[in-house]
Amino acid sequence: MQELTLVMAQFDPLVGDIPGNAARAAEAVREARIEHGADIVVFPELFLSGYPPEDLLLRPALEARLRKARGLLAEKVARDVLVIIGYPGVREGKRYNLAGVLYNGRWEAEYAKQVLPNRLVFDEQRYFAAGSEPLIHEHKGVRLGLLICEDLWHEAPTKALSAAGADVIVSLNASPYHQDKPAERLRLLEDRAAQAQRPVVYVNAIGGQDELVFDGGSCCVDAKGELAVLAPYWQPGLMPVSLRRQSATGWTVMPGEVEPDVAPEENLYCALVTGLRDYVNKSGFNGVVLGLSGGIDSALSLAVAVDALGPQRVQAVMMPYHYTADISREDAARQADMLGVHYEVLPIEPMVESFMTSLAGVFEGTERDTTEENLQARCRGVLLMAISNKKGLMVLASGNKSEMAVGYTTLYGDMVGGYNAIKDVYKTWVYRLARWRNTQSPAIPERVIERAPSAELAPDQQDSDSLPDYDVLDAVLQRYIEGDMSAEAIIAAGFASEDVYQVIKLVDRCEYKRRQAPVGVRVTPRGFGRDRRYPLVNGWQPGE
Repeated sequence: MQELTLVMAQFDPLVGDIPGNAARAAEAVREARIEHGADIVVFPELFLSGYPPEDLLLRPALEARLRKARGLLAEKVARDVLVIIGYPGVREGKRYNLAGVLYNGRWEAEYAKQVLPNRLVFDEQRYFAAGSEPLIHEHKGVRLGLLICEDLWHEAPTKALSAAGADVIVSLNASPYHQDKPAERLRLLEDRAAQAQRPVVYVNAIGGQDELVFDGGSCCVDAKGELAVLAPYWQPGLMPVSLRRQSATGWTVMPGEVEPDVAPEENLYCALVTGLRDYVNKSGFNGVVLGLSGGIDSALSLAVAVDALGPQRVQAVMMPYHYTADISREDAARQADMLGVHYEVLPIEPMVESFMTSLAGVFEGTERDTTEENLQARCRGVLLMAISNKKGLMVLASGNKSEMAVGYTTLYGDMVGGYNAIKDVYKTWVYRLARWRNTQSPAIPERVIERAPSAELAPDQQDSDSLPDYDVLDAVLQRYIEGDMSAEAIIAAGFASEDVYQVIKLVDRCEYKRRQAPVGVRVTPRGFGRDRRYPLVNGWQPGE
């Protein structure tokens, strides 16, 4: 009986830092050898360049830097360990998404990704040519069939490896998270392994990159389609898989560590924390500053920021005006104290009144409207940006997806910021996350969660004055944005026509605002930005 240890290296590369990523890989192989006696170490897709490298792939120096990094790996990686790692590469004038095989200082083989996704956040056909040949690499008696990410979502590449005699299928991945994606992946892997009647090893990336966030969850499914090993979500590290050769059945996977399921709220919250933490740290900011209004959105954003960066790197600013309720001031101060962040109160009345005095002549003869409300938000934005400039703190915006969808935000006001952790979180989920976070430790005053939401830009203002209830609003938005359903189809699903047409018209009309919004963590199957691109100027009318 022969046994080999394959180690899944679930780590977070930095896009563009090719030397640093190569050094991290060499160190990971060393640790895998020492800690687990690794015979094989597998890294995620495009690990050396980071994923997605986007137009860095077009830089003339990229290929030379990759050659140098691969040379470094060949020199430094421990002997008698097979390394499989992802990187881009130009071969015979074409650029490919590759998986390279390194052993004892020699690059022995390369596999080119065959299926290039070109939907939602993926744009690989812009950069890569598709491979056409399967690759099986034999090492110490085991025949490893290689795939890269999207290949696994299609039957043909897996069937080709099975037909060619692969013992174990190994897939390198950079599969971004969205809600329900972990379960979707596991179902796919179980189906593929059962169809191929071979174990499937799935190594996924982890960490945040701009608006994308990768959750890890590297795993191995046995030939019967049963989960044998599952690495932790949201934690970098090394996870061993034991491959055993048995004369009657060939190579099998021995049951190993399987991380327990977590609540959907925990998964989503971890995505927000990871995305914000990595954006701030990889960008080199000292920390973040945000406006703390006493409302639910900024309260959740503050909790995420503290969990991502620690309280010493977070500054909260309450900027009250005439319409700011006393309980808002009290709750903001209380939460800042609960979480131990630096807290300031900067009233905006002098600034707003000064602007209104300057504008009095221009506004003469007009009625008060949202202009005056927006002016309050814009004064707050100016203060936050001043603090950002002076202290090197990134401004953290806090508008949720429901608000971003219908334009319930102010350009150059509450939309000011470098990043928005909850940009892709619907309002109903904001409440769910706030309640879940408080089950871990007190972080958000209960009164903030229980209060009716209000922008507090006018007397007795509530969100429900101008929008459907959030349960209705979010249900319509999900069908329109993520389901691409027409107005009539949504109405047929049981929603009031006046609500549906109001919401859809607001979504379509506010595309220009979203184009100017800060990036944020993408956590739904279709976020605003990379995977939803609508023309700013168009004559499309909602209907069928």
